Amino acid sequence: MVQTSSPEIRETAEGRGSPASAPPAPPTPEYASWISQDRSTDPAAVTMRREAAELVERVMAHYRDNTTHEAEEQWTEPVSNYLDADRWRRETDAVHRSVPLPLAMSSELPGPNTYKAIDVLGIPVLITRDRQGAVHAMINACRHRGAKLLEPGCGVSKRLTCPYHSWSYDLAGELRGVYAEKTFGEVPREGRSLVRLPAGERAGIVFVSLDPAAEPDLDAWLGDLQPLLEGMRLAECQHYSTSELTSPNWKVTLDGYLETYHFASLHPKTVFETNLSNMMAHDTWGPHQRIAPALRPIAQAVELPPEQRDPGECVGPIYWLFPGLAIAGGWRQKIAVSLVLPRTATESVTQQIILLREPAVTDEERQAADRFGEWFHEVVRDEDYATTYGVQQGLAALAGTDFVFGRNEPGLQHFHRTIHQHLDTAPRAAR
Repeated sequence: MVQTSSPEIRETAEGRGSPASAPPAPPTPEYASWISQDRSTDPAAVTMRREAAELVERVMAHYRDNTTHEAEEQWTEPVSNYLDADRWRRETDAVHRSVPLPLAMSSELPGPNTYKAIDVLGIPVLITRDRQGAVHAMINACRHRGAKLLEPGCGVSKRLTCPYHSWSYDLAGELRGVYAEKTFGEVPREGRSLVRLPAGERAGIVFVSLDPAAEPDLDAWLGDLQPLLEGMRLAECQHYSTSELTSPNWKVTLDGYLETYHFASLHPKTVFETNLSNMMAHDTWGPHQRIAPALRPIAQAVELPPEQRDPGECVGPIYWLFPGLAIAGGWRQKIAVSLVLPRTATESVTQQIILLREPAVTDEERQAADRFGEWFHEVVRDEDYATTYGVQQGLAALAGTDFVFGRNEPGLQHFHRTIHQHLDTAPRAAR
């Protein structure tokens, strides 16, 4: 049996105190369940609620038995796989340049003539929603001399106008205007559109392929996970804010998202206040997965009949889309989305996207949304990433050794196994 956190673990974590330089833990935000209030009758919503009730039963079984989900055995990963710059290049070629990347939430492009600009592996990507509501993606570079059309971020624009020489494009990337064309010379419109990237929208998430020649099948890519994502109705949420954090190597960073083993020791005054440590259910759908930690109210809910249990108060599922999108709080009123993208072999960037079920209209509502976003940002920055930067610093000294992932860390095992599989099946030149 894999034991959950004991009182001794918590006492040790609390007793050792925080370093003098560490900021005080931010106050824990209030959480409100959404799933228990959902009355939708569409197939995806019904499937989500039925599966949520089953998931609660599974997590409750772990609570009763003081256990967690276990992999069949431990997994070792060579430290060199985090250090090797050539391997990083091969990984990003086999993964990020080959699979559909979840680069935006639909609510970041909430209506016609909206956009999100984002840099991915040094590639400036522009995602747009045209006036008919269709989503497009393209290289964020003018076809005249390559200037960036829009700086990273979200916004509204009926035309995409280059700041260099004022060439303009519509939201589908078609060239519509050439400044002073009489003296410049005629420019064939059909040959100077922005370079398009394959894009599609599913379950409130926009996917983009960095390979212009790719023909991704998003339904096959998401598989049986898609109805559960659709049931959360992310597309109907309001985009409240986006913040960014720099972080270490993308795998060092993502390792911290895929297990609950560290909650008691690393987050004694924050995450551990609401989540039990080292107690979760785990599921996979192809390369994707979900970890489902037990929430503290499960201690009271376990005594209630099933029809009186609120899944949103008992379990905090984190849906994780390969290669780096985590959706936390999808059963709640406020949702925190983390998008982790590699920059270099030693650095990645994380976008933290806050979604709300209802728009924050009053001062009180905006303050509550601000507190939620600030708590999420500060905990990740001051606890998770402060620790993973320490991991990054120690990698070189550990060269020639390996890391070990426990049986109670199945999410880490699945993540690294999936990367290995993509490398193994990549074209020979990319291996």
